[in-house]
Amino acid sequence: MAHPKRKISKTRRDKRRTHYKLTAPGLAQCPTTGEMHLPHRAFWLDGKLYYKGQVIMEKEVLA
Repeated sequence: MAHPKRKISKTRRDKRRTHYKLTAPGLAQCPTTGEMHLPHRAFWLDGKLYYKGQVIMEKEVLA
């Protein structure tokens, strides 16, 4: 197995990792409700499941 010949310093290691950054997810606005959501995903709002601006399903209320 390959082993490093010299120890990599913390500075050198951290320089390599500077490009790993989190990015905020892009959000889309629903044309029907105005709610912000992930694009190409269904989302729940007030007990209704919306996708592409249309109600797909309504949550059943258990008695």
